[in-house]
Amino acid sequence: QVRLVESEGGLVQAGGSLRLSCANSGRTFRIYAMGWFRQAPGKEREFVAAVSVRSTITNYTDSVKGRFTISRDNAKNTVYLQMDSLKPEDTAVYYCAAASDTHAIRERILIYWGQGTQVTVSS
Repeated sequence: QVRLVESEGGLVQAGGSLRLSCANSGRTFRIYAMGWFRQAPGKEREFVAAVSVRSTITNYTDSVKGRFTISRDNAKNTVYLQMDSLKPEDTAVYYCAAASDTHAIRERILIYWGQGTQVTVSS
């Protein structure tokens, strides 16, 4: 029912921008909140952003507020993460996620994961 496939990440210079996308090939996209997590080498996976089913609620971790924007297009079954003003510390594998609501996303309750995509920011 839920199969999440992230777009390819990439290598970008500090200060640059990159947009990630994640498509849900299942038919149930519209009933799930969507989010993004990331995991840097040697660190735990951390929450980045989440968006509610109708995009009325968005949450961000403090370190990306004002730089990253999460959005979704329910007609395309796709969620996006626009990343601007990238910093070397944003380097990580980024994971798309789906769960019942944004709280469940943040708390990883009954969460579905994508396979992850590498984002590297060079200084």
